[in-house]
Amino acid sequence: MSVFLDPGRLVDGELELSLVERHPGDPARGFSPSYYFFMRPVGRQTIMGGISLRLGNDEDLLLYYGHIGYGVDEPYRGHGYAARACRLLFPLALKHGLDPLWITCNPDNIASRRTCERAGGRLVEIIDIPPRITDLRQRGERQKCRYRFDLVWLT
Repeated sequence: MSVFLDPGRLVDGELELSLVERHPGDPARGFSPSYYFFMRPVGRQTIMGGISLRLGNDEDLLLYYGHIGYGVDEPYRGHGYAARACRLLFPLALKHGLDPLWITCNPDNIASRRTCERAGGRLVEIIDIPPRITDLRQRGERQKCRYRFDLVWLT
């Protein structure tokens, strides 16, 4: 299992990520260890969304789930918070050896695709989700866009 690190203060202008939990994961259920953060305005308790950093490099994580997952609450969408939050997590991801880092999204999720591009990702491929990935398929998901982020430039 990965050793969790102190992420330090993660701030970009008026956006701050506040650590909510470190989840040890559950290999038997296919869950990777992860960090989960709230997106907040600096110095305020308002929650604008959340973002997770998943640790590991197993095939399902790399191909279908991605290292980072995010969601921005409706009133706060359209301000680039998700892309900025991703960039805030890149140094922590690099400390965990996640280079390249992968983010996936559904092909029809234009906002998420734009987020990946704004954060510096490069679309590598759109792949089919196999039937064995039942949790995604039960939600009606059939394909994933895979965006690659090369983090070596952070060193």
